Amino acid sequence: MPYLYLLLNLGSLIIPFLFSFHPKLKFYKLWKALFIAIPASMLIFIPWDIYFTLKGFWGFNLNYFLGPKLFNLPIEEWLFFICIPYACVFTHYALLHYFPQLKLSIKPTKRIGLLLTFGFLFISIYHYNKCYTFVNFLLASLLIAVVSRSKPQLLQSYFLTFLVMLIPFFIVNGILTGSFIANEVVWYNHYENLNFRLFTIPIEDSVYAFTLILLNLFIISLLKPKAKQLF
Repeated sequence: MPYLYLLLNLGSLIIPFLFSFHPKLKFYKLWKALFIAIPASMLIFIPWDIYFTLKGFWGFNLNYFLGPKLFNLPIEEWLFFICIPYACVFTHYALLHYFPQLKLSIKPTKRIGLLLTFGFLFISIYHYNKCYTFVNFLLASLLIAVVSRSKPQLLQSYFLTFLVMLIPFFIVNGILTGSFIANEVVWYNHYENLNFRLFTIPIEDSVYAFTLILLNLFIISLLKPKAKQLF
């Protein structure tokens, strides 16, 4: 099935895109900021992806791709960094529109932020010899520290909305890592990660998703500080 990864990308995008024009949500009003945030986040994640693919820390089963590549990455992998952030930012936005009280108070938010910052930092340092683990947890630690200091109100809601996003995450990323299909779409060199999986998903992938989405939301919050549906 050479179009599987493409279908996962488009399937993740189609409903959020269509509901972007819902008269109550009007998510399209965030497009300008979102379409700055997505390329900005790609400046971090795409070079990381290219390097890790080049070094064999992870790779792609070409049976699930259409074929075209850019900088040794399948086009579908580039689309991932557009479709998934779009869908997840929309989900965060929609959840807070319909459930504006879906947020933690500031004190537990700061405690969780502090715990995650130092917990992720410890894991990255302790496993410095495992590249995916090291880079992934270090970036997450740094980003949480920055957001905790400058935009703690974003974390008040994001810590909860991310739990909701984990539902589609386990479906989409589960398929990518081998759930429900004969072979995995994306393979991993387990010498470069903790080799601990949630079902078929490396634990690092959940932190990777957490950071990718938070980075996009953080950039949008800087560009649209008065967008109440973000906080």
